[in-house]
Amino acid sequence: MKETFYSYLVQFYEHSVFIYCIALFTLYALLTGMSRIVINRNKFLNRFRDYNTLLTSPVAAGISVIAPAYNESANIISNVRSLLTFNYPKFEVIVVNDGSTDDTLSLLIEEFALVQTNYTYIPTLSTKPVRTIYRSSKKAYSQLIVVDKENGGCKADAVNAGINAAHHPYFLNTDVDCILDNDTLIKLIQPILEERKTVIAVGASLRISNSCDIDDGMINRIRPPKQLLASFQEIEYTRSFSMGKLGWSGMNAVPNVSGALGLFNKRIAIKAGGYNSGSFAEDMDIIVRMSKYMCDTNQDYAIRYIPQTLCWTEGPTRLKVLVRQRVRWARGLWQLFASHAKIIFNPKYKRLGMVVFPYNLFFELLAPIIETIGIIYYVYIVVTHQINWHFAIILLLFVYCFSVFITVTSILWDQLIFRHYRSWKEVVALAAKSLLEPFLYHPLLLFSAIKGYLFQLFGKKQNWGDMERKGAAKKQIEAEAIPVPGPNYANMEIPVYKKKQIHE
Repeated sequence: MKETFYSYLVQFYEHSVFIYCIALFTLYALLTGMSRIVINRNKFLNRFRDYNTLLTSPVAAGISVIAPAYNESANIISNVRSLLTFNYPKFEVIVVNDGSTDDTLSLLIEEFALVQTNYTYIPTLSTKPVRTIYRSSKKAYSQLIVVDKENGGCKADAVNAGINAAHHPYFLNTDVDCILDNDTLIKLIQPILEERKTVIAVGASLRISNSCDIDDGMINRIRPPKQLLASFQEIEYTRSFSMGKLGWSGMNAVPNVSGALGLFNKRIAIKAGGYNSGSFAEDMDIIVRMSKYMCDTNQDYAIRYIPQTLCWTEGPTRLKVLVRQRVRWARGLWQLFASHAKIIFNPKYKRLGMVVFPYNLFFELLAPIIETIGIIYYVYIVVTHQINWHFAIILLLFVYCFSVFITVTSILWDQLIFRHYRSWKEVVALAAKSLLEPFLYHPLLLFSAIKGYLFQLFGKKQNWGDMERKGAAKKQIEAEAIPVPGPNYANMEIPVYKKKQIHE
């Protein structure tokens, strides 16, 4: 009887894993096809988009750029300068100094001639106390607001403070260490202007800046990372955005918008309760909160990704820092299901309940658990001499080759469409590293995910920790201020920086 039960159990497990793999491979194929449709549609729409009209429009939707900063003295000046140079007619930059213990605030005060001001701050969303709000005494930096607050222990608290200070109907959530394309705002606003539905959030591709040539917060030359750990992150991001998020966008089922770059409807974000300061994955949580609010109030909505890379960020180069980051993400995913369990398979929540949450459950949350059980099972049948080596080797080779194929295809596809790298030698070198990814990087992510689940299960405390930025800016260029005419800039000096565009 025991042997029969054991035999049935083994067959059930093996068949279940087979079905799971087929479903995963089918999903990858579907997302790849949808990504292509989104890219082609964007190319078609670009023929009719008139960016110049929007740039000179007196009724353009205002955007508040919110950039939390905690101990970012290595990059703070060059990156804030960069944020002030967006090609957009109506925006403000809100830097939230989240209780930095280094000289981040003093550098900002000195560089931008900041003074304390009686700025209108409405604490709609609860945050740690705000100490002071600064504005520049120079007209050239009139778009800059610096909010100095007590440390909230997480980015969510700082972003909520930025939302409270924001004057415009849309806000861009980014990190102050990120380097953004000058056309970021005008490109992210396009889906909002073109959609008939209410677009509650828009995202774009994110890449690693570690080996790029950077000058005063501007990228002059895009290069793939030289350091192996950073290269694996570049590969991961390329695959995720070019064959994942764009595909989900085509189905209006985007699971999350990156915390490093996302444009949001401020009114909907506030109605949804803002960012959850207790979440380790605030970028996923805010999308769920906003989507849930729209469903609860019977409003049709959309979340979009656009097929352009608009943001570069410095990736962790130390194992300790990367593992800490991914442990936090894994805990955040677990928290997401614990907080919003009633959404899954609930038709009231439409695609959120019937597509996004089931996908996150089976192919994100459970994937590390299923893989870990599979490894344990393989070890057991090897030790007990029950393994069919011929079949096992074929299966492992198939999984490995499929993984490498998907990754290499995404890298080549990305280069053929967007031409980020000047040399195909760089592309081939990056693609070659994908051969090592399943052996070196993926086990690290698997370990981090399981560690995160265990930490969450047993309630272990975890701090966000310092990302240990090394600083990307190589030179500081003095800004030359020139008067710029226009309906929103009368009698104002706007700093124009010598820079090169990231792409056309």
